[in-house]
Amino acid sequence: MIVGVDIGTSVTKAQLISRDGRTTPVHEARSTVYTLPGHRVEQDLDEVVGTVETVVRAALSDTAQLGDEPVEALALTGQGDGLWLRDAGGAPVGRALSWMDGRAADRLDRWTADGTLRTLHRRTGVGLFPGSAAPLLAHLAEHEPERLAAAHVAGYCVDAVVQRLTGAVTVDASDASQPFLDVATRTYDETALELCGLSAHRRLLPDPAPPGTLHRLLPDAARRLGLPAGLPVSAGPFDIPACAFGSGIAEPGEGNLIIGTTLAAQVLDSEPRPAATDDPAGMVLATPYENRYLRVMPAMIGTAGLDWLLKLLDVKIEALDALLVQSPPGASGVTALPFLSTSGERAPFVDPRARGRFDGLSPLAGRADLVRALCEAVAYSARHCMDTLGFSGTVTACGGGARSGEWARIFAGVLGGSLEVCDDAVGIRGAAHVAWSSLGTPVDADAWRARLRTVTAERGLIDHYAEGYAAYRRALDTAREGWSTR
Repeated sequence: MIVGVDIGTSVTKAQLISRDGRTTPVHEARSTVYTLPGHRVEQDLDEVVGTVETVVRAALSDTAQLGDEPVEALALTGQGDGLWLRDAGGAPVGRALSWMDGRAADRLDRWTADGTLRTLHRRTGVGLFPGSAAPLLAHLAEHEPERLAAAHVAGYCVDAVVQRLTGAVTVDASDASQPFLDVATRTYDETALELCGLSAHRRLLPDPAPPGTLHRLLPDAARRLGLPAGLPVSAGPFDIPACAFGSGIAEPGEGNLIIGTTLAAQVLDSEPRPAATDDPAGMVLATPYENRYLRVMPAMIGTAGLDWLLKLLDVKIEALDALLVQSPPGASGVTALPFLSTSGERAPFVDPRARGRFDGLSPLAGRADLVRALCEAVAYSARHCMDTLGFSGTVTACGGGARSGEWARIFAGVLGGSLEVCDDAVGIRGAAHVAWSSLGTPVDADAWRARLRTVTAERGLIDHYAEGYAAYRRALDTAREGWSTR
């Protein structure tokens, strides 16, 4: 069996998974997300490492449920982007800057105005946003150079935890793909660093680990986790590609939609080509598998926007399906734009000024209409991302939002096809899939597909939402013109 860990933005999860796909219950521990003035969003590495220790020890208490199989490896995945600075011993150099951090929005404005974003997108397929590593590094170089001088490595969440557990200074190629990697060669593009004015800080970027790399648990870390010293540790890919592989996609052209804190649309490809778009948006990610790349449109807000609205309305998430049933398709004329992140939007367009809104309100509108309007808007954003990726057809779906039967029906109707939904912690499943491949004993992805359930698109909803999507795109075009004048 493998101990799988998914280090999310606010929750770290762990469970055991066997080669035949059986899993034990998920154990969770929360991390603090510090939301501070100036659109700063930060996390504490020591606290995050502590959550990993807590959930791994809890998961190990369930070993008897899988027949006391031996633990073969610890497989890690987690949040991507952001900036996690550490010294040579792995201690944090200040709090980590989250992928939700917006302090570098002005840097994006400058790079947009001078053409840097478009040039970089043509070279690497990367679409930058305020919370990606390049603008955050540039911001610190300008405003806090002493932090960069004190740092030995500038990395991401998963590799920061790996350094603490194994001593290895490393990074997975999927994380390194954002934003300086030539994904075809898995080496850094020096011109991309020059474009961002960051060549002087190349020393902070560890070279990506080759596919199949395994690290080993240090004795002290092993003791804290309750695992044997020297146990293999698989690090990555980060959560978006881990969900793709955990959902079972294996062949070019297959797609996956993550309806989580991030709304991420992705398509597997045999070529490292970016999405065809006029906006310098999206990602092209290296994966652990030869000649396999992921084209990704990761929108900033998925379930996070819904969480905000439900809290505002004093409604529990358990009431979501009941609320959606109370409002008809079209939400009684209420519509929404779902851009509720303080750092704007990053897919399928990049605009740090993007903001959400509700239209069509009247005294007749109720809480159910507001909730349905936002859920429909998130689904429209998903279709916009999928359309930009040039994908149409059946999609696997995962994440907390996919577990809502009514919201999944909305997504199926908006996308115009059936959804194959996976209710498991698919990020953990994907990380385990990669770990077994690294151990030289890969599992059969097709065997895991049987755990998907089908949500069928209804003809009436498809027709209705085709009109709704067209109206959404018109409203978005008008809103973008207004944002550009701020």
